[in-house]
Amino acid sequence: MKLKAALILLVVLGLRGSVCAQVTQQPSPSPTPTPNEDQEAVKVFTEEVRLPVIAVDQYGHYDPTLEVDDLLVLEDGVAQQIRSIRHFPANVLFVLDTGGELSGLGGMSKRTGLTRDVAIKLLNNLKDGTQISVMQFSESVELIQSWTKDKQAVLTVLRTKLTSGKRSRFSEAVVAAARQLADRPEGSRHVVFITDGVDTPGGKTGRSEAIKQLTAARATVHIISYTEFVRQKKAGRPSSVSVGQLPSSSDPMTATDPTLPAGTTRNPSFGVGVRFDPAMRRQRKAYEADIKKSQQVLSSVADETGGRIFLPKTNEEMIAQAADAAREIGAEYVVTYRPKRPLVSSTRGEYRKIEVASRRVGVSVRSRRGYVVPEGNE
Repeated sequence: MKLKAALILLVVLGLRGSVCAQVTQQPSPSPTPTPNEDQEAVKVFTEEVRLPVIAVDQYGHYDPTLEVDDLLVLEDGVAQQIRSIRHFPANVLFVLDTGGELSGLGGMSKRTGLTRDVAIKLLNNLKDGTQISVMQFSESVELIQSWTKDKQAVLTVLRTKLTSGKRSRFSEAVVAAARQLADRPEGSRHVVFITDGVDTPGGKTGRSEAIKQLTAARATVHIISYTEFVRQKKAGRPSSVSVGQLPSSSDPMTATDPTLPAGTTRNPSFGVGVRFDPAMRRQRKAYEADIKKSQQVLSSVADETGGRIFLPKTNEEMIAQAADAAREIGAEYVVTYRPKRPLVSSTRGEYRKIEVASRRVGVSVRSRRGYVVPEGNE
């Protein structure tokens, strides 16, 4: 009996221990939150405007000593508190117009060879460490060099990969340029167009929409324009009307005078010769009208973005002004400030006007005229 009672007691104690172990291994249920305990997601916005500012001394050279207190920045007429002013290596996109070379215009046209020479001059004058990319456009837009610091690689591309075409897709190139700059650090984006800005009819993109996209990319745009160059070529090309001695074969007296050797005359005859090609004349007038409108558009883009338009009249001026464009790029600072009116309070597509002035005597500054608030800040 005692043995049986002991066995029963051991069985009861074993079961009890097993139950206790199972209970302790069960996780404690988490309390269900009440509706009042739910919290809304908190959005944190880091608001900073990165503003490219070109600063040069009285000789037009980069001033490396610019400080925060040397500048005044107004946004919509309100003075802003500048947080920093720094100089960064530039990101420069070359956009080269190799299309629309028109034959029969007496030299009144772009030339791919000259475009190449201008681009090489620009390249050689950019500071070491500059990131460079190259696009060309004619029948279509082509990226021929992705971003690189290797100037020698870019030089090889310029010498070997530029090809001419009959058409010029300027507007499509503008859109492609905006996209190519999108992944570059804001404040150090530059694009240099070497072009006349004329679109061949039949393109997929309108010029006004293309310019809008480029402006929204917040890049500084410099333009080395062919517009004045081709006007000078027009003024200097041979006239379609010629005055002078007529060939002997057109003189009836010479042709019928039996006393003189063939092809000679005692009194050379003079006359007026007229060369008239209605189709070519219409083509010239259309191109003249296009470049006049184009120059206005290109000038507006450069002014809006804080860049410059160069209007050379000769080959030599065009190549020399490529060096001026490189100097402009090298003279740019990046100014940062937190807008006093928060960006999150902006409406879709809101434009904010910018004014920048120098507080230091002898220093001239230039920047973009304004910016469109990015949609992500709405």
